[in-house]
Amino acid sequence: MTALTLSTAAAPGLRADAIVIGVAKDTASRSGGLVVAPGAEAVDKAYDGRLAGVLETLGASGAEGEVTKLPAPSGFKAPLVVAVGLGTQPEKDAAFDAEALRRAAGVAARTLAGAKKAAFSLPLTEAADAGAVGEGVLLGAYSFDAYKEKGAAKAKNGKAPLAEATLLGGKPRDKAFKAAIERAAAVAEELNRARDLVNTPPNDLDPEAFAAVAQAAAKEHGIKVQVLDEKALTKGGYGGILGVGAGSAAGPRLVKLSYTSSKATKSLAFVGKGITYDSGGISLKPAGHNETMKCDMAGAAAVFAAVVAAARLGLEVNVTGWLALAENMPSGSATRPGDVLRMYSGKTVEVLNTDAEGRLVLADALWAASQEKPDAIIDVATLTGAMMLALGSRTYGVMANDDAFRAAVHEAAEEVGEPAWPMPLPEHLRKGMDSATADIANMGERMGGGLVAGLFLREFVGEGIAWAHLDIAGPAFNESGPFGYTPKGGTGTAVRTLVRVAELTASGDLG
Repeated sequence: MTALTLSTAAAPGLRADAIVIGVAKDTASRSGGLVVAPGAEAVDKAYDGRLAGVLETLGASGAEGEVTKLPAPSGFKAPLVVAVGLGTQPEKDAAFDAEALRRAAGVAARTLAGAKKAAFSLPLTEAADAGAVGEGVLLGAYSFDAYKEKGAAKAKNGKAPLAEATLLGGKPRDKAFKAAIERAAAVAEELNRARDLVNTPPNDLDPEAFAAVAQAAAKEHGIKVQVLDEKALTKGGYGGILGVGAGSAAGPRLVKLSYTSSKATKSLAFVGKGITYDSGGISLKPAGHNETMKCDMAGAAAVFAAVVAAARLGLEVNVTGWLALAENMPSGSATRPGDVLRMYSGKTVEVLNTDAEGRLVLADALWAASQEKPDAIIDVATLTGAMMLALGSRTYGVMANDDAFRAAVHEAAEEVGEPAWPMPLPEHLRKGMDSATADIANMGERMGGGLVAGLFLREFVGEGIAWAHLDIAGPAFNESGPFGYTPKGGTGTAVRTLVRVAELTASGDLG
C-alpha cells in the first residue's frame, strides 16, 4: 500500500514527482471564479499570486473530481503541480469538510499512478483533516491486479500505484496528527482487504477459502475465531445456511470472529451476508445478471474488515463478527422452491424463491449473534435489487427495529462519507410473508421488496436487542468508472460505518 508520512517542509524544497494542491469554486465573488485553497500558498506565491488565473486559463473550475496539471514554477524540486477540485469554497471562517478532502486526495492519488512520491498540500486545519486526506490517498491509490500478467508490479493502465504520499502541513510529532494517520492507515488497509475479497473470482474464493482468510487475519491480530463446517452446522441445526449451500460442491461455513477489550463495557455484533457466488439457485438468474455475482459476499467482507480494524485500533468495545458463507448453486441437491427449511431459531421458512437466499443465511447468523445478547446488532448485505431501484448505485438503505438506533447508524455513515438513507419497516408488508405451510415465507409483496427483506430479518433478532440492517446492494460493487477514492469493482462499502459505530459505542457517544 502507499506509504503515508507527515511533513512540515515547504513545498518548493521537497523532492517529489508532484505537488498536489486544492482549488475551489469561489461563490463569494460576483465572478464566481476560482480560488486557491489553503495549503497552496507557497505555490501561489511562486506564480506571483496569479495561480488561480493560470488554472482558469487551463480550464479549471474547481469542481469536485476535476484535475488540472501544470509545470511547477521555477525553483521547485518537484516538476509538476496537480490542482484538484474541492467543490464549492466554504463560507468565511469555515473549513472544507472531511469528505471533500477525502475525495480530492483520492482523485489525485489515482491520477498519480506510476509516481514514486507526491506531496499533498491540501487544507489541513486540524488532525482530522490529515486523517481524511490520508484515508483518501490510500483508498484512491487502490488497485486490484492479482490476476494481471505483470502482477503487483503493474496496475492502472500499466502503472504501479503511487508509492509514497507526504502530507504537507501535518505535524509529525503531534500525537493527534500521528493518531489520525495511524487510524487512516488501519481503516484503509482493512477496507482495501475487503475490496480484494469482493474482487477475487469465485473459483478462488469459496466459503472454505474465505474462512481460511479470516482465520489467518484473526491469528495475526489476536482475534478469536471459530469456524463451523457442514458437520457442525448440521449438528447445530443451521437450516438456512445449509439450505442455501445444499446445491454447491463447496460446502457452507459460519465464521465467528471475536475481538475483546479488557476495558469494554459495551458489545456489538456485526453480521455479514457471504454468498461467495450467487447463481440464484434453482430460481436461476437470467443472462446478464450473473456476471458480477462474485460480489454477493461484500457484506461479510465488510464485517470481517471492520472487526480486524477494531482490533488494530484497540477500541474499547467488544466486537463479534459473524460471516454467513455459502455458494448458491443449482444442482440435484439444491433447495427447491416450495421446500421448507427449519432455521437455527427453530422457525420454519417456506422457500418460494431460491434467489432470495441472503436473508436465509443471515437469519441463522442473526439468531446465533442474538444468543450472546450484545447491546446492538448490525447486519450488512447485498440483499435486494429493490434497494438499488429505490436509492441508486451509490447509496445504501438503513432499516432498524429502533428509530434512535437507525438514526445513530445513519449519522455515523454520513460522518465517514458513506451515503446512506433511513428506510421504514411498514408493518402491513409483513402479512405478505404469511405461509400456509410454514411459520414464514422468504418472499412477500414485490413492491417494497427491500423493506420486506428487512421485515423478514427482524423476525430473527433476539428480543430487546437494538438492530440495524444495511442493504448495500447498490454501492457494494461499482460497475461504472472510478470516482473520488472509489475504484471500479469492489468498493468496501460499510466498513467505515461499522468502524465508526464501534468507535462511538466505545466512547459512549453513539446516538
